[in-house]
Amino acid sequence: MNKVIIKKTEEIKNWRRNIKSDINLIPTMGNLHNGHTTLISTAKNDNSNINLVSIFVNPLQFDNKSDLENYPKTIDNDIKVSFANGADAIFIPSNEDIYPLNNKDISFLKASIELSSALCGLNRIGHFDGVCTVIYRLLNLIKPKNLYLGEKDWQQLLILKNLIQTKKLNVAIKSIPTKRDFDGIPLSSRNVNLSKDERKLIRFFSNELLSAKKNFQLEKKINLKKIIKKLSAEKISIEYLEHLHPYTLKKSKVEDNISILAGAIRCGETRLIDHVFLMKRSPIIAIDGPAGSGKSTVTKLIAKKLKLLYLDTGAMYRALSWLLIKEKIDYKNEKILQNILKDISIVFKSNSNSKQDVFINNHCVTEEIRSQEISSIVSKISSIRAVRNFLVEEQRKIGGSGGLVAEGRDIGSTVFPDAELKIFLTASINERAKRRKSDKKSKESQDIELQKLKELIKKRDFEDSNREISPLIKANDAIEIITDGYAINEVVDQIIDLYNDKIPQETQIK
Repeated sequence: MNKVIIKKTEEIKNWRRNIKSDINLIPTMGNLHNGHTTLISTAKNDNSNINLVSIFVNPLQFDNKSDLENYPKTIDNDIKVSFANGADAIFIPSNEDIYPLNNKDISFLKASIELSSALCGLNRIGHFDGVCTVIYRLLNLIKPKNLYLGEKDWQQLLILKNLIQTKKLNVAIKSIPTKRDFDGIPLSSRNVNLSKDERKLIRFFSNELLSAKKNFQLEKKINLKKIIKKLSAEKISIEYLEHLHPYTLKKSKVEDNISILAGAIRCGETRLIDHVFLMKRSPIIAIDGPAGSGKSTVTKLIAKKLKLLYLDTGAMYRALSWLLIKEKIDYKNEKILQNILKDISIVFKSNSNSKQDVFINNHCVTEEIRSQEISSIVSKISSIRAVRNFLVEEQRKIGGSGGLVAEGRDIGSTVFPDAELKIFLTASINERAKRRKSDKKSKESQDIELQKLKELIKKRDFEDSNREISPLIKANDAIEIITDGYAINEVVDQIIDLYNDKIPQETQIK
């Protein structure tokens, strides 16, 4: 399509009516830097939607008239940069277009009190109200499918997510990690106002945060007083420095796996913010659900797309069941079973087809454990306390440092109760039986009548849900996804969107 520049709200309405494609909106206040260009190019590469960049210096976001007047304006270069990085259209409205006088259609909004009463909201009274007002106005004018924002303004990002949820707007927020300059400071349109000495101060501040992040990875704790003392010794004017929960912005607790260290300082007339995310371990996705719900297929694809370790806990139970049957071990005899468990080794290895093989005591059992014989006995064996305790401990060892997606029947409720994202994946018995019937990997299932498969699945569900130890249940904080009628990729994309909503992009950088 032809590149267009739009300046009037009536023009943007007409343009929107004539656009048949979905739209990606990248809102900016101009004076574009590499952080903005990454947003534009990311949107361009993400999909085939039309990319619209808005450039509007929103007066409602400024609590200081001088700050508004001094905000750098580089409109000619901004247009050039936007088009060069993938913008299809640019919207450059005036104040009168965005906020026409006596127009009752304009909603002047209030930001979430819970989210705006911390950090920047303590001193920038009304700032986030102005952000919500202008974004809501742009969203109603443009009606985009996706809204692209940077994580540098993390508090703002949370507030806008809350706005979209509260107003029930049909738009997805896509975020990108904070982009830093050559010396480690976050890219900001206000950086051009820094003198050489002021830039040294912000560099010292940012480097202290980055150092604190490295130390946290080793020590799993943060010493705010020590950091503040070092900053004060450099005569840095600290507005705030807080260690908080990244989504509630309340004081971080010991049990929080992910937290945020966020601060704001003043360098002369310029106020600058920065933050780092602190993690005790990498994130975990727990996917539970009954047999035939598509867990394995979905989990493998998610692991591949997110570059996480795939942990098939069901295969561990199946492998152990295979060994007990093959060796004719009396698994009902607790003493014999305990002695056997001491010498069992279950490992996963990638094969030449980039898939995962299961080995038990050095035997590759990837194919054998999918037989109907194993399917009919695994629930009974997995209900034995000694077996459960042994394999849960093994699974926790594997997941000790996180960075994995695990599937099974008690992952979110028992194995990894502190997983960042819990999914309960299910489908109707009819749908699950059809899937088993058409599964080319299971020759035995193909040979069984559909009605018989349904009965076997019902029996397995009953056994899994009613066993005394770690029964199949949906964890209280799990998100249920019913997969009937959905393609595998649709389910995968839905879970990845949920993951991206819960896990900051910055923490996902490998």
